[in-house]
Amino acid sequence: MNEKGVLIVLSGPSGSGKDTVLDEIAKIIPIQRSISMTTREKRVNEANNIDYIFVDRDHFEKCIRDEDVLEYVEYSGNYYGTPKGPIDKWLEEGKTVVLKIEVRGAENIKKIYPNAVTVFIVPPSFETLENRLRRRNSEKEEDISKRLETARYEISCAHDFDYVIINDELDDAISDLNTIIKAERLKNNKMKFFKSEV
Repeated sequence: MNEKGVLIVLSGPSGSGKDTVLDEIAKIIPIQRSISMTTREKRVNEANNIDYIFVDRDHFEKCIRDEDVLEYVEYSGNYYGTPKGPIDKWLEEGKTVVLKIEVRGAENIKKIYPNAVTVFIVPPSFETLENRLRRRNSEKEEDISKRLETARYEISCAHDFDYVIINDELDDAISDLNTIIKAERLKNNKMKFFKSEV
């Protein structure tokens, strides 16, 4: 596929601040955000088709069988996946497409899209991560423990990503992601379609 756009894969442990950084970067530069589909319960402050596409397990498994998801993982007992259709269309249109997905999903995307740029967001310490998860007050202790266990594994995978952003000061993390996106859009291989015309 002749990719004219840039595919950014944003990952990191739960509580690292991915959503906040992504919300803020969208105010600065034009990005096309893919909305993940999930079987987990909707939180009070979330909206369907905005934060996630919330579906039941039967529906998600049908999408898997029909190959209607680009990638998917089962995380803490719930499915998370990326709807397949829109991604190629947005890249062909030259857009900056951002996928916010789990670590295992990032590995799958890189296999399918070798030019994808992977970015890992991590808090300054594991203690900070735990504090952020507990401040949510949206999960049982058992669920928090599972998320922390999963976070240890995910953080151990950070070295496999193209970039790592330490989300200590929010403004710095936003600036770092903005710089990465700008640099990737300026890469020479993204100019092939232009050079062919001169």
